[in-house]
Parts: sequence; structure tokens; C-alpha cells
Amino acid sequence: MIERHHPLKDLGGARVFPNCPFLLFILPRMTYEQAHRDVAHSPLSLSYYTVPELSFLEMVEVAADIGCQHVALRLLDGAPTEPGTELLESAQARRQAVAHMSAFGVSALDGSAVRIRATTQPSTFSTFLNVSAELGARQVMCSIDDTDHARSASNLAEVCTMAKPLGLQVGIEFVPWMSVGTLTDAVDLITQLDMENLGIVVDALHFDRSKGSLSEINALPPNLIQMFQICDAPACADFSAAAQLHVATQARLLPGDGAIDLQALYRAMPREAPVAMEIPMTDLSRSVPAIERARLAAAATRATLALAVSDIDPG
Repeated sequence: MIERHHPLKDLGGARVFPNCPFLLFILPRMTYEQAHRDVAHSPLSLSYYTVPELSFLEMVEVAADIGCQHVALRLLDGAPTEPGTELLESAQARRQAVAHMSAFGVSALDGSAVRIRATTQPSTFSTFLNVSAELGARQVMCSIDDTDHARSASNLAEVCTMAKPLGLQVGIEFVPWMSVGTLTDAVDLITQLDMENLGIVVDALHFDRSKGSLSEINALPPNLIQMFQICDAPACADFSAAAQLHVATQARLLPGDGAIDLQALYRAMPREAPVAMEIPMTDLSRSVPAIERARLAAAATRATLALAVSDIDPG
């Protein structure tokens, strides 16, 4: 087995608080500084799921504090029949959000989320798509959980058609316990539909749990990958849907603290793809405030990216 470097330890070592061993502060070396400059143009985005206790305005402030260029918009849990967030329902909240993002120098990256199910009527996502565009998002996230391939493909095509005049890309997030569960599934669907605003979101956890290979990513046209969602996780011992859902929504790890080879995965990503920090850590949130968790996430992410492109021998 190849021994991988831990980004917070390899890039200059770390100082640990005696009562809080997970709080690490990077002491950079020149190698890190050079590598950091190389990845500095990779824009970071803060996901709602990393700091779910915050309001959107608070999340914008935290994103600015940790040097993120973008934030994610949580508008729907996945279906228009479920309650929308305040941003979806309130024009006043959206005006405040736009002003706040402008004041703090942060922009919206993606709107979450479209989930295509057996009962989906794409027209019901109209408000979601319009609000995503109003708030300045570049794309909307889409997962697919409908085993009728022809129907789900048709519904996805309609969502893409609705999104195009709004200037929105549609990113398929393949999720292992859903019907479009692998990178191959997503690529096959994109090839079939041939919609110019349809692409792929690579979530590190889902890529790992679906047993994806770097050769699959390397074979893709770079413009197909719209975003890279970064996190780490323990090696998977239970591939049941319930166990995977638990880790995905509550028990991800900071980059470098788990078993996913994030350095190799990042090297396979197109450099222009934004990196979104989606790192829900329910246990840690009970003792560490959102701002501190966000700072930890940003530090670990930047260290991982810098190590990935540095001249440190990954073997």
C-alpha cells in the first residue's frame, strides 16, 4: 500500500493545542509557499453542509473570513414538494443576500438542489432555477434517483432546457445509493443527451464510495467537470445505503484525516474547476463553533491542494 502524506504534517509540521488535538496550525515552508501560489487561483467555495447551523448571511461572512470566493445556495432539499428555504421563499431575503455577498466580496457558485425522482415534474423547478440565477449562481446541482432511464433522461433534458436561458449550468452529482451512482452513469447520460450546459460534479466521497478510477476522470474532456467537492472519510467498511448516507451527511472528515487519496484526485481535476468544501462533521460541531470548523476546513483544503501540486514525492 502506498503511504500518503498528511497535508497538515508534511507541509511544515503542525502545532497542536493540548486540549484540542484536532486544531492544527500550519507552519509553512518555502515548498508550501510555492505550491500555495500555484493553487491560489483555484477558487474555494463554502458549502452549507459544512456550517449548517449558520444563516446564509452568517455563512457569507464566514466564507469571506476564511478567504473563500464563493458560497453554495441551499434552496431546496431536492424536490419542489418539500419546503424551500427562506432564500427561495422571500424576495426581501434575496435582496439582503445579494447585498451581503457584494459587501463581503463573495459570490454564489451553485444552487442546491434538483433531485429527479419517478414523480418529478421538471416544470415545478422553475422557481428554484430562477432564484438560483437571481442570486448569481453559475450552476445548479442535480442528483437522479429514478430507475426508469428514459424518463429520468427526458426530465433531466427538460431541466437543462429551462436552465440554459438563465445562464445556468446543470451539474450531475452521482450518488452511490441512487440510480445515477457512478461517474460512468453520469458520463453515459451526458453523452446520450448532448446538452451543452450539462456537466458533472465530482464529490470526493461519492467518487471513492462508488469505486471510481482516476483513469475515468483523465479520459474526460476537462470542461465536463464543473466542480470538485472536497472532503475526506474513513475507509469504507459498510457499503449499505444507510451507512453511506450517514457518512455523507454527518461524518465526513477534514482533508488529510481519512483514507481518500485527495492529492491524486485533485491532480486529475481541471485547474479551472472550483473546489467546494462540503464537510459535514456532526460530532465535531458539538464542541467546535462553525467559524473554527470552517477555518480548519480551509486550512486543510489549501494544504491538500498545495501538497498535490508541490514537488513532494507522493510515494
